[in-house]
Amino acid sequence: MTLLNHAIALLPFALPALIAGPLALLGQAQAVTEIGGQKIVTLTRKAVSTTKPEFTSVTVLPGRGMEVLQITASFPGKGEVEVLASPDLATAARTLDQEDNEFGAKGYAMGSAFLVPYPNRIRGKLSADGNTLTTEWQGHTLTLPANNIGKLPTAERHAMHGLILKSKTDDVKVAKIAGGEEVTGTIHAGDFGGHWLSKTDLEFSIKLTADAVDASVVAKNVGGEAEPMAIAWHPYFNLPSGDRTQAKLRIPAESIAEVDGYDNVFPTGKVLPVEGTRYDLRVPGGKALGQEFFDDNWNHIDWKDGAATVEVIDPAAHYGAKIEGLSKEIKAIQSYAPVTAKFVAVEHQYNFGDPFGKEWGKTDTGMVTLKPGESTKWHVRVRVFVP
Repeated sequence: MTLLNHAIALLPFALPALIAGPLALLGQAQAVTEIGGQKIVTLTRKAVSTTKPEFTSVTVLPGRGMEVLQITASFPGKGEVEVLASPDLATAARTLDQEDNEFGAKGYAMGSAFLVPYPNRIRGKLSADGNTLTTEWQGHTLTLPANNIGKLPTAERHAMHGLILKSKTDDVKVAKIAGGEEVTGTIHAGDFGGHWLSKTDLEFSIKLTADAVDASVVAKNVGGEAEPMAIAWHPYFNLPSGDRTQAKLRIPAESIAEVDGYDNVFPTGKVLPVEGTRYDLRVPGGKALGQEFFDDNWNHIDWKDGAATVEVIDPAAHYGAKIEGLSKEIKAIQSYAPVTAKFVAVEHQYNFGDPFGKEWGKTDTGMVTLKPGESTKWHVRVRVFVP
């Protein structure tokens, strides 16, 4: 039998397989109900306005520290728009459940992971095997996973983005609220796997309504000694047009924390005014990103109407998002905006980078001290609009 005849003979068997392949993949995508060993939670509501955008869904991963994976909104004349730059559930499940490392680093590379008890980078003395580092807080030694490093030969391994990226959530509940839905849950973080002081409970609330998505985290010290605490999240805000150069970013902050470069991204301890620099993004309506790269920590925020409001605007898509920090403990806004990406990360956080570092001297770096029984609440609200 020639090769051609052989191929023809196999066609009746090959065609069903060729057809079944994509269908099987589709079925797998539809069948994804768990990530991180817990049920995915999707809050939904139906858009009713014909004149203004409304939020329609939020997808949350209790098995991954209550990460907000997806947010969608309906825009009149456009339909559904992805507010966060996120993969589909099948891709997210494969990435987070099969390809991630022990520290959960893939979690803060998509959607919006919560960062507790420290956002950003922490430096310290590396262990002999390079797996952990030690730093100090008020005379106490903290041993943290050294879970991140830059790409250059001069890169220094450091701790990054907290200790709950792979945490499971207890008491997950979904309830109807006025105009939408809310999911709540508790992470009994304890001493964060032996890496932190005292013991901590984390209470999460994520609310979906037409006008807003609200995310809040309450950290309570349920142990017997004082502890440092900082909270943030890591949302990648989508640029629907895909044209990053014309997209605009507005950050109402007067100063920037100087860093040693964009590989380590370690603070030098200097806080510099943004006036007259490329970091001055205070102009109403935002400043076009062009070819500017950012991975920086803005501070001395200008609060208006009780909020620290950042705007991400995509004029070509007639799309905008407002991210409102609503907790007075938020001292800094980290923004990550790579030149080749179609997103802008906007992280409202309590602290500057490397908050325990000696480079800061007596500067208040934003870490909150919780005594036994005390709590702190981080609260951020997202809105969408037509600019």
